[in-house]
Amino acid sequence: MPRSNSRRILRIARKRTLLALRGKVDLQHGIGQTLNKTLDLLPIDSQLLNRRGNERKKYLNRQMAWSMAFVAGAINAGGFLAVEVYTSHITGAVARASDEWALGHHELAFSAVAMVLTFLLGAAFTGSLINFGQRRRFRSHYAISLMVEAGLLLVFGFAGYRLTQREQFFLPVTAILLSFIMGMHNATVTNVSNAEVRTTHMTGIVTDLGVELSRLFYFNRTKRKRANKILANRDRIKLHCLVLLSFLVGGFFGALGFKHIGYKVTLFFSAFLFFLAWRPILYDLRVRIRLARQAP
Repeated sequence: MPRSNSRRILRIARKRTLLALRGKVDLQHGIGQTLNKTLDLLPIDSQLLNRRGNERKKYLNRQMAWSMAFVAGAINAGGFLAVEVYTSHITGAVARASDEWALGHHELAFSAVAMVLTFLLGAAFTGSLINFGQRRRFRSHYAISLMVEAGLLLVFGFAGYRLTQREQFFLPVTAILLSFIMGMHNATVTNVSNAEVRTTHMTGIVTDLGVELSRLFYFNRTKRKRANKILANRDRIKLHCLVLLSFLVGGFFGALGFKHIGYKVTLFFSAFLFFLAWRPILYDLRVRIRLARQAP
């Protein structure tokens, strides 16, 4: 860091410290704002899995983004240690299928195609659950898919080692199961956030982040008075950075946990998904029980 910049930072820090000591800076207000922003990021809001589209507030998408990206990163990284393949990397699976087919490795090509198909089936299964819940006016139509995903993670945690010994479609059952789970995971977040948030594919996140950063640092000076300024969407930049960081941190803890604990580390992530989904499901159960008692 240049000496002039370091002196400037020290000067600002000293000035803020003196103002705080003299009572001219409202420290309590600043701490309160920090706490409020921290609470806004915690996925404890009752509307987290209920509202969709224009009715959905930005802070709900932030809660959904970091929590689901954290789980996706953990499952993806931990799953690589289990099955030696990244189960959410569908772009790589399609490219691998083409390469292996061209090289004459047909079994490896079929295994890559099987991963793509199971991811597709997972997304379609989630869509069916959501449509089923919407037609029957369930408040938990998004939470149901998360609960099913949590149950499949429990199966993976308790029976992962045994499933690794069995092969279907040239792949271990664990790889098929994880690919199916990741398809469910991505489809749930996409539906809830109205396609604004995706948590399993970082390629799109990094691309969108690069586009917004190019707008943020664009030099808008021009001689044309009527020229529209190029402005960045700062909320989108924050959201993409949050998703990317959460996926990275989740991957670190997933790989670390799988290395030292093994398959049972997925029980923690299953419990986390259960925590996100239980309130809407409990609400629907109460409503259905109340209606059943009132019926003649």
